[in-house]
Amino acid sequence: MVHEHSNKYKQLKMNIARTERLSFRLMDENDAQLLYELDNDPDVMKYLTRGKTSSLQSIKDIFIPRLNAYRNEQKGWGLWQVNITQSNTFIGWVLVRPMGFFEQPDYSDLEIGWRFKQISWGKGYASEAALAVAHSVSQFKEVKSLSATALKDNLGSINVMKKLGLSFVKEYQHSDEHGELPAVLYSCSKEQLAPLSATH
Repeated sequence: MVHEHSNKYKQLKMNIARTERLSFRLMDENDAQLLYELDNDPDVMKYLTRGKTSSLQSIKDIFIPRLNAYRNEQKGWGLWQVNITQSNTFIGWVLVRPMGFFEQPDYSDLEIGWRFKQISWGKGYASEAALAVAHSVSQFKEVKSLSATALKDNLGSINVMKKLGLSFVKEYQHSDEHGELPAVLYSCSKEQLAPLSATH
């Protein structure tokens, strides 16, 4: 009986089909080292923490507990590890969670975000990965739209948002411990998402 239940449970877990170049896996607390590798480059963190890199301890003590709070294997919320299939190389992740999860969650509007190693920049991987993830997680009836945020100067990320089919909604002030910086919100209904072939 327990065995049957566990098989049924496994079938409910979301899987995201490989794209032409990339494969995906939902990350968990055992991936601290990979997360640390990614966050250890000041250029990767430039528009996230003003270039401050993350320590392995802060990944374990702060980042992973936050990830576990919204991770949901059935709905596909969490961080999707992105690997180049051919070489099985980890290049980054795509984030999915309800907008405003830690304040006032909106389960009809999913936030999508991404972080990629510098070696993978400029090759279309972020768009390819984010679009594959977006199409998979928006299949649920309760999901009506997808949204993304970035600092106004983060033109690379904003370009990915546009490739996904997201449109500018508003500019706002992003606050952190260093002060405020202008940021932007982009969004679209799930019907407005770019087709899966759009980034190839």
